[in-house]
Amino acid sequence: MVSLRFLLCFLLVSSSYATIVSHDGRAITIDGHRRVLLSGSIHYPRSTPEMWPDLIKKGKEGGLDAIETYVFWNAHEPTRRQYDFYGKLDLIRFLKTIQDEGLYGVLRIGPYACAEWNYGGFPMWLHNMPGMVFRTTNKAFMDEMQNFTTMIVDMVKKENLFASQGGPIILAQIENEYGNVMGSYGESGKSYIKWCANMAQSLDVGLNTCNGFYCDNFVPNNPNTPKMWTENWTGWFKQWGGKNPHRTTEDVAFSVARFFQRGGTFNNYYMYHGGTNFDRTAGGPYITTSYDYDAPLDEYGNLNQPKYGHLKQLHDVLHSMEKTLTYGNISTIDFGNSASATIYKTEEGSSCFFGNGNETSDATISFQGKSYVVPAWSVSILPDCKNEAYNTAKITTQTSMMVKKPNEAEDSPSTLKWSWRPENMDNFLLKGKGESTKRQLFDQKVVSNDRSDYLWYMTTIKFKKRDPILGKSMSLRINSTAHVLYAFVNGQHIGNQHAENGNFHYVFEKDVKFKSGRNVISLLSITVGLANYGAFFESKPAGITGPISIIGRNGDETIVKDLSAHKWSYKTGLNGFEHQLFRTESMSKWSVESVPFNRTMTWYKATFKAPLGNNPVVVDLLGLGKGTAWVNGNNIGRYWPAFISSENGCSAKCNYRGAYHAEKCLTNCGEPTQRWYHVPRSFLNAKGDNTLVLFEEMGGNPSLVSFQTTRVGSVCANVYEKNIIELSCDMKPISAIKFASFGNPDGNCGSFEKGTCESSNNTVDILTQECVGKDKCSIDVSTEKFGSPDCNGVARRLAVEAIC
Repeated sequence: MVSLRFLLCFLLVSSSYATIVSHDGRAITIDGHRRVLLSGSIHYPRSTPEMWPDLIKKGKEGGLDAIETYVFWNAHEPTRRQYDFYGKLDLIRFLKTIQDEGLYGVLRIGPYACAEWNYGGFPMWLHNMPGMVFRTTNKAFMDEMQNFTTMIVDMVKKENLFASQGGPIILAQIENEYGNVMGSYGESGKSYIKWCANMAQSLDVGLNTCNGFYCDNFVPNNPNTPKMWTENWTGWFKQWGGKNPHRTTEDVAFSVARFFQRGGTFNNYYMYHGGTNFDRTAGGPYITTSYDYDAPLDEYGNLNQPKYGHLKQLHDVLHSMEKTLTYGNISTIDFGNSASATIYKTEEGSSCFFGNGNETSDATISFQGKSYVVPAWSVSILPDCKNEAYNTAKITTQTSMMVKKPNEAEDSPSTLKWSWRPENMDNFLLKGKGESTKRQLFDQKVVSNDRSDYLWYMTTIKFKKRDPILGKSMSLRINSTAHVLYAFVNGQHIGNQHAENGNFHYVFEKDVKFKSGRNVISLLSITVGLANYGAFFESKPAGITGPISIIGRNGDETIVKDLSAHKWSYKTGLNGFEHQLFRTESMSKWSVESVPFNRTMTWYKATFKAPLGNNPVVVDLLGLGKGTAWVNGNNIGRYWPAFISSENGCSAKCNYRGAYHAEKCLTNCGEPTQRWYHVPRSFLNAKGDNTLVLFEEMGGNPSLVSFQTTRVGSVCANVYEKNIIELSCDMKPISAIKFASFGNPDGNCGSFEKGTCESSNNTVDILTQECVGKDKCSIDVSTEKFGSPDCNGVARRLAVEAIC
């Protein structure tokens, strides 16, 4: 199991007024009462203000007590002392939405976020200040960090949003994930974290907590602090060229139950809703635009079933045991072979956890004269130590199969009429003309200040007719840390290359025919999200740091001409971005004649009607290469459907048993890493035309682009008898029962098969009568309803698939 420990400083704002928040060695206390707290991460900039109420409401209905979010410094202060708290950056509105729903808030000010967010949340101007070193005893850094942190705290105080003021925020965090990198900073790191604690007003409130897939073995470094899990990773992020990661519902539930079995009282899911990396906010390098994270709420805000429902049931059971878990005396019985019982006992009664950490064998536990079977890699919870109320491996929640539906407002893609225009690069390709000139190669972060993904590096070289390097076999060699590199010589594209397999330092070399006289070398460096993690991550190079050489070969003779100290001209960005071709009201001229396909550095535009209804909208960009997309001027993020994941490494079936890691249970082999891109409803005009603009770097075919909606297509369940299962099509009627069998059916959702024993009653007819035409139906899985098939002692199950 992976357990990562991080040192965090918490600002526990408390007073005699309103809510008093404190802690002891067992739990966070609120108004003097120890609490079991279940929290979920929802990052406000990864959705829209129009989505926030629904997301937070679903969190509450899912059994959460609190919503957690980072604060993203570079989003709020992109230019020093110029702030942005509008739209999806309206932090105060987000916190008030949490308050309106009656939930607590956990505010992770950082201001280092990590979070697969561009540059970890640090603004680039901070990096470019003289003498700057991040996250250590560097005066310039500490001054800027204190300025931003103080501003955020003051903003929140002004709106009376801390618990002590009657607001929702019970915890506020200063710094983040520092314990695992502190050693790299030596004594300065220790001094820095003490300074953070002082800024948080008291060294006594420094809590170290746990982040990871499993935290049951975590022990706080202070016996007077509770066992807290600030990031329970519900899934994993995606990177361009990678596959889709999945963490099973059973394993997430197992990790939570195991944590509470072993004394935990605060669990935060990272993520509860992952959302979307709009614009240029994705970090990495190479973090995708989708930040779905396989969370309980999917990227678009739909319930990710069964994960959402199975965890909701767990939360309800844990909350029912709150007093026992936080005040009870704890005893443990070790049954061997990774099986154990933990008993929490108070004067009012006892609650039990029966855990089985064995990856292959079920455990039979004898306790107080009764026997209990605990499946491998699971935890059973008995609130009264007699009756099993929940087992992490026994899912009694439906599985929802999501589908993409065509845009019924029009027949796209055939109705999308495209216009186009080329990206104007003449000044760079033919003249080598930029904004600034230096006799050295600079890191892209220094020159561009992260104002754009794009930076031109240009130089001119003159050869005399009799130069010894001319006439030989010649090539241009570039040592590159550009995430994507395009190379041009004398206006001609000679090649391009992008980083692969996690290697962001590579050598680009192509044969070139230089001419006598003046030659222009133009190199376009493109970043795809800046590093966001690790000690000194701010110093990881990006761009073209060289050396750059012209190589001449003639037999055994080789001449190397180093261009690194030449006069280099720099230009940040591209013309189309500067002229804002993506704006709906852009007055630039577009052509509707002979729309080219598979053309590099090309702008495309089309209008479309908003899909009918209120289901989430996606745009299918299959056929395109790489670039950026806008809808009605809103940047929906980078796209790269041409980046195909490898053919190997995916799992047809995923075994929940055994420790999870990011390479387990992968899907989507041999497919685009991301094909569909979220278009929030608030970006669309419900009536009239909408405008889609694409900037295509690599060359692609926009004629295949289409708008679709995502919704529940079918729902399934595979439930043991003596349970109740609810089927729901998300407020739409159930239209048919595709499969139903009571006995020992086989297979998975979408591919169920009848087993060797089955009830003589017509299960399909029974469920058709109870469910079809209804938005939802509850089914008592019992022999009284379905009959009593003889399955030779094997526990009987109901498998059902319903069409929505």
